[in-house]
Amino acid sequence: MSDGLVVVDKPAGWSSHDVVARGRRLYRTKKVGHAGTLDPMATGVLVLGIGRGTKLLTFLVGADKEYTATIRLGQATITDDAEGEITTVGEVAGIDRAAIDAAVARLTGDIQQVPSSVSAIKIKGERSYARVRAGEEVELPARPVTVSRFEVLDVRPADADGQAVLDVDVVVAVSSGTYVRALARDLGVDLGSNGHLTALRRTRVGGLTLEHAHTLEELNALRDKDGDEAVMPLTPLEEAAAAALTTRVLTEGEARALGFGQRIESAQPGREEPVAALAPDGSLVAVLDESRATARAHVVFAPASS
Repeated sequence: MSDGLVVVDKPAGWSSHDVVARGRRLYRTKKVGHAGTLDPMATGVLVLGIGRGTKLLTFLVGADKEYTATIRLGQATITDDAEGEITTVGEVAGIDRAAIDAAVARLTGDIQQVPSSVSAIKIKGERSYARVRAGEEVELPARPVTVSRFEVLDVRPADADGQAVLDVDVVVAVSSGTYVRALARDLGVDLGSNGHLTALRRTRVGGLTLEHAHTLEELNALRDKDGDEAVMPLTPLEEAAAAALTTRVLTEGEARALGFGQRIESAQPGREEPVAALAPDGSLVAVLDESRATARAHVVFAPASS
């Protein structure tokens, strides 16, 4: 089996772990991982690493992400999304488009966000969601996140079991670690009501988008059609790294030095983002840390050649 990435369009109702398990069967290897968990309710871009492609996943987890979503104003849930029970209801009669746009603007940019209490964040070694489900009151500290885009596409009055609500379709682009369902919650609070997420579709992770994605049905059909692994889609390491990371082309000497575990000079000392280092033939040699004058390898892919 070759090494690389495959972008899956995750279906609703599947956990990210479920998709990884299916990926192991489809690609006939145990070495499969994913970059950035999607809740079972959510759909869209889930990046799987196959073979040595798993070494790239840690750099994709930190990439910015983009989503389309629907926020329901007028109801709060225990999970801040449609999977949890409704805990509080609020009025939406006085909320108009101008008020929504103003509230969205206040939640755009560099903000402090309190993550959803039903999340995988650990508190003294235990997941927050486990504590909530055990009946504990959980208060997580706010943390800095960046919402680079928060755009309202449509606002629709709706009826939810006899209660008047507003469904707001949005597009959001956020930094790693941002909870879109927390944005939904905070939008409702900012408007003097309540809010939760009813739909979420991830459209991009770094430079990887839905245009690169395959459904599980497509992948299953390819496996059933031909048992040869060569027919299974896989973005090679160098293409995957170039799509997701800043790149740098090495000299033969630099590529050889990195293969031997040596450091080389940084091309742009001080840059914080990881850099994909490509050999003259285009193959991926390493992912570099160029934060200092000399670059060190986060991970090396190509062995030294004599």
